[in-house]
Amino acid sequence: MAEVYVFYADGMEEIEALTPVDVLRRAGNTVVTVSVMGRRDVMGAHGIRIEADAVFENTDFTDGDLFVLPGGGDGMNNLRHYEPLCSLLCEKAEAGKRVAAICASPFILEKLGLLKGKKATIYPTMSVHLKSSAYMKEQAVTDGLVTTGAGPGAAFDFSYELVKLLNGEEACRELRNGMVYPY
Repeated sequence: MAEVYVFYADGMEEIEALTPVDVLRRAGNTVVTVSVMGRRDVMGAHGIRIEADAVFENTDFTDGDLFVLPGGGDGMNNLRHYEPLCSLLCEKAEAGKRVAAICASPFILEKLGLLKGKKATIYPTMSVHLKSSAYMKEQAVTDGLVTTGAGPGAAFDFSYELVKLLNGEEACRELRNGMVYPY
């Protein structure tokens, strides 16, 4: 199974931060939530306090297969201004690892040059910021090793897309059926 890291920051959309963790773990993947705030305790955009599994500074990402960014305006800004995370994403993408972002956070991938020439989605009002990629008005889009999601309502489609990529179509179908999510 895959090793996945999901990055947390104050102001993140809680549904986008927790849904991929839940769905990917159900599929048998190892998922580690990592705070970039210097503490494990993170406050979501809607006042839900979440404790991350680890703090960025104390985490070894060597074994990672997938690196996921939840959205939320303030959460995205906290993630994109954390330089060690941006460096890690570029390094991992260059090494052929998967990266994924949902809602406002595909903007981070755009700014890092990771969406250049790719199809991508983003929170609709932010689509004007996708300068180097082709905006797709879809819930989840994968182009090469990059997956993007449209927003809070796309959290399940985004998460199942990640399962399909990491665990295969059949595993994804079984999981969706077991969770009573239409295929």
